[in-house]
Amino acid sequence: MALLAASSAPTPLYPLYQDQWGLSALAVTVVFSAYALALLSALLTTGALSDRLGRRPVLAGALGAQAVAMVLLASADGAGSLAAARLLQGAATGVATSAAGAALLDLENPRHPGRSALTNIIAPVAGMAAGVLVSTLLIRFAPAPAVTVYALLAALFTAQAIAVTFTTETVDRQANGVRSLRPRLGVPPAVRRTLLTTGTAVVAVWALGGFYSSLGPALVRLVAPNAPQAALGMIFFTFSAAAALTVWVLRRTDPLTAAIGGCLSVLPAAVLTLSGLHGAGLPTVYGGAALAGAAFGAVSRGVLRTLLDSLDEQYRAATLAAYYVLSYLSMSLPAVAAGVATRHYGLRTTSHVYAVIAALLAAAALTALAVSRARTEPSSSPRNRPLR
Repeated sequence: MALLAASSAPTPLYPLYQDQWGLSALAVTVVFSAYALALLSALLTTGALSDRLGRRPVLAGALGAQAVAMVLLASADGAGSLAAARLLQGAATGVATSAAGAALLDLENPRHPGRSALTNIIAPVAGMAAGVLVSTLLIRFAPAPAVTVYALLAALFTAQAIAVTFTTETVDRQANGVRSLRPRLGVPPAVRRTLLTTGTAVVAVWALGGFYSSLGPALVRLVAPNAPQAALGMIFFTFSAAAALTVWVLRRTDPLTAAIGGCLSVLPAAVLTLSGLHGAGLPTVYGGAALAGAAFGAVSRGVLRTLLDSLDEQYRAATLAAYYVLSYLSMSLPAVAAGVATRHYGLRTTSHVYAVIAALLAAAALTALAVSRARTEPSSSPRNRPLR
């Protein structure tokens, strides 16, 4: 959870960076995407590393690197140093994400099946919400917030890295750990069809997440130029908090039903957000962000539960890595494209085009999921039935 809190902590600070350093919307999205692309590279090369070397050493090393990244973020003095720090942060997060997620599944109590999978889904979005909220509060009340935020996180990651060394290892160390560093996506055949079927839904909701994370503060400023600084960062908090709440509410819902419901929510979320650009004001922008977050939570809940429920432990880290590769590509590449488009056509036009594309992707995903439901045998249980 702390890893994702750190990932979203810079979001409320982007307007401060823009004011201090004169960053453009494109520069902000490039800095945002530096994190995501470094995370992707780490997932591609180290996604299965903890399956071979063990969860404990991989996670402890990644947390130590996170602490260093926080120090670099606190000392950043321009777009270049900020992007470099985000690169290290993204790489460390990528290494830690699959290892931590797999460790949670390894330690699951057999008397409470599905609880670790739920934690894998809810912890990232809850972490992002917490990161934005704490960062926003520090901007409002703490001195030198661009330093204070990262100093607190650096101390937290240092403590966690030390604590991890005292935990129980859940995986036997294997030979040839270096071979696992070859870039690849280790999706076992049992879940490949599921990932293909649900992939468009994942792209749609994570692209929305990328928009609200990188350009959300600028959208709030466009709709309400005199809005307080805290209001700029709270747009992504609204998105993330709604996602976390939705995951919890839908914890006992059939995964395919959850994913379909999430896709159905994308279009009204886009309409609500865009209505803020046509005179409806900030409440509809925040309402759209909340509904988009609910769509994100529902799709994430449905897809990840279907992927992870019946998976052998030797495939867990690699499968999580493949899911996050798709997710963060969907979050970063559209955000960069939106940053470029904003520079040439303005944020208003870019927001409309982005919303239309997200809605079309959700419609395509809805079709694929509906076909999957129609082909599912009635005898399959809601918990374990595959998507086809």
